[in-house]
Amino acid sequence: MQRTATSTQTEALSFPKPGDDWPAMTPSDAGIDADGLAAAIAYSQDPAFAGHPPDLGEHLATTIGAKRHDDELIIGPTKTHGPVTGVVLRNGYLVAEWGEPHRVDMTFSVTKSFLSSVAGLAWEAGLIRDVHDRVADYVDDGGFDSAHNRKITWDMMLRQINEWDGSIWGKHYSAANPDDVVRPTEEPGTVYEYNDARVNRLALALLRVWRRPLPEVLKEHVMDPIGASDTWRWNGYRNSYVMIDGQRMQSVSGGGHWGGGMWITARDQARFGLMSLAGGTWNGATILPDEWVKMAKTPAELKPTYGFMNWMLNTDRALMPNAPDDAFYHSGAGANRILCVPSLGLVAVLRWVGPDHFNGFLDRLVQAVR
Repeated sequence: MQRTATSTQTEALSFPKPGDDWPAMTPSDAGIDADGLAAAIAYSQDPAFAGHPPDLGEHLATTIGAKRHDDELIIGPTKTHGPVTGVVLRNGYLVAEWGEPHRVDMTFSVTKSFLSSVAGLAWEAGLIRDVHDRVADYVDDGGFDSAHNRKITWDMMLRQINEWDGSIWGKHYSAANPDDVVRPTEEPGTVYEYNDARVNRLALALLRVWRRPLPEVLKEHVMDPIGASDTWRWNGYRNSYVMIDGQRMQSVSGGGHWGGGMWITARDQARFGLMSLAGGTWNGATILPDEWVKMAKTPAELKPTYGFMNWMLNTDRALMPNAPDDAFYHSGAGANRILCVPSLGLVAVLRWVGPDHFNGFLDRLVQAVR
């Protein structure tokens, strides 16, 4: 069902039709200094600023795997990635792209933003009545039965403040943070900890609620309506299958920590970014409810730069000192970033630049727009 967007925020935005024919503007026509934009792109392509090495499977095994001596570290698919790649949009128009924007690559924890979107759709459909409800009141598979885990709410899961205690797909919650000393769990809702095992527990809980594969939900309600290609894949693990209503379904992962996660092109990421910039709307239709997007962009008390995963917020300009206050991005290792600056009508995708150098690119880009 197509819903009409009520916000006037989208009136100045152009939304591309499905396919590769994306309406373009020159930098000058888009109000961007061409030399400044070229300097930002050149900065991103400096080999000294490269992110993860191309063979991502080997990289995971020799970094995270070596730290934990985990012979079974990789339980999902991996692939090599392409060169530094970027896409820049102004008010929805394509202004620049470089690298291989049509290449399908792993996107690591940007996957979490797709997962939280599926949670938002469940909330809109009434499958989750209130984000402050306990997950245990909806999911009866043993994962939330303990006195500790029964306290956990959907909001805690989405903000990574849940302290869920357990193992999933053969990974104890502590396996998600190989640099951390294993510590006892704290009271749910009192500690922020970025943790892929707990995110995967949320993915399974949402699968139980939807009772259908999450990639199907995402495709029907988000990716097809925004005109995404049919090349993206949302992967789980070789051992992440469950039976629901007599059907064998794979529970997808919320990142690429152990392989898997969302594999997608930079062009399709840009579409998702444009939808995010427009407050969850697309060409007059509501994709994600306005109230949900507002919640997703509300800073967590325990982590003010974190909203719902993986909406990274520029609260007090802590993440992006030289960007406007309303800037935010969807974030993943690699680094993968989908930057949105509503006050500038700006969306930028950047992939495979070291995370410490993202702000160098951003600073140059924002200066060019101004």
